[in-house]
Formats: sequence, structure tokens, C-alpha cells
Amino acid sequence: MVSPSDPPAPGGFRSLWPTILVERELPGHDAANVALLALIEGLERDNAALTTDYLGGNLLAGAHPAVAWLRDCINKTVIDYFRHLGMDYALNWSLQGWANVNRLGDYHDSHNHPHAYLSGTYYVKVPEGAPEIGTRRDRRSGCISFYDPRGAVNMTAIKRDPNIEAEYTIRPRPGLILLWPAFLHHFVHPNLTEETRVSISYNVVLKWSDDYLPKQG
Repeated sequence: MVSPSDPPAPGGFRSLWPTILVERELPGHDAANVALLALIEGLERDNAALTTDYLGGNLLAGAHPAVAWLRDCINKTVIDYFRHLGMDYALNWSLQGWANVNRLGDYHDSHNHPHAYLSGTYYVKVPEGAPEIGTRRDRRSGCISFYDPRGAVNMTAIKRDPNIEAEYTIRPRPGLILLWPAFLHHFVHPNLTEETRVSISYNVVLKWSDDYLPKQG
């Protein structure tokens, strides 16, 4: 095993195996979301299986101005992700995107995104308010949950241990973009409202180069 070149934090502390998730709001999203929503509604009229037919096309390859805006925002977010990790060498990738239109009862099982390096979601339209269904206080209609990839690390966690929560849940809002490692399992909770929840999911697929291989020493 090769020791890392960067020294530990003061006091000898080192954070091992972190999972980075980007969670930010895109400026100027209001007008873009109106255009994106109209585009997606038109696409769904032509293809009723739009949400489940995510391999049927690449939404982010289109020339629509709002799509071009989102594509630029995603690419900037990817660049920021790599810079944050100190990956300061040339990287090339392509984007694959598809629309999700979730109606009452719709959800997405826990899954990851094979063959991609990073994955993410951008929220175009999100129902307002909490649904009045049942009496449980832990309803998370339309939320997205991420799960610690290190199996069972929380089983011996104690109070204030950062490993105690094996699940991290985000309540979406229009204009929010998320980006995470494609291996990370996530689950989209059922939409419990009569309003549609519209998002655009995407994969960041690396264009392979031998320059990506780490040096062995």
C-alpha cells in the first residue's frame, strides 16, 4: 500500500474514504425551468414512456436554449467537483440526460448508475407543501435519499459519531442541482401529491485515457 503524499490535518487527523455530494442552487433557474417544463411536457405527449425509456435518447444533446443552459451548468458543476478533489489534470467526458415525470405514487427503487463516473439530478418542478396522507410524521414525498456505501459502518456508532446516520435525505426544490459518484445508491421516495414532480437526471461518462491511471510505486 502506498501512503498518500498529502500530510494529515493538524493533530494527525485524516478523513478516509469520503463521499462527495454537490448540492447547490443554480442562479437564473426560474426562466430556464419554465422552458424546460414546456419542453418535457411536449416530449411526454409524444412518448408516454418518457420516464422509463431513459436510454431512448439523450435530452442533454439537444440544441434547445434551456437545455444548452443546463448542459453548461452541469459541466461547470463537474469541473468544480474535480477541482475540489484536486484532480487538476485534463479530463474529458460526455453527458447523458433524461427527463423524469413523477405523478401520484411514482417512485424510483434504490439503484446506482453503472458505466458512469458521476451522476446527478436537476429539479425543474417540485410539488409545494406536504401531502395530507395518513398520520406518520416521517413522510418524505418526492425526496431523494442516499445511502452510506460502507456497509454496516453505523452498527456500533454512538451519539455524535458521524457514522450514525446511514441515510442522507434531501427535499428537492426547483433550481437545485445534485452531483454524486455514480456508485452511490439512492432512492426516490413516492410522490404522494396530485402534482407532478419533474426532474432531469444525468450521467457523466468519462472518455477514457491512459493518463487517468495512477502511478504505481
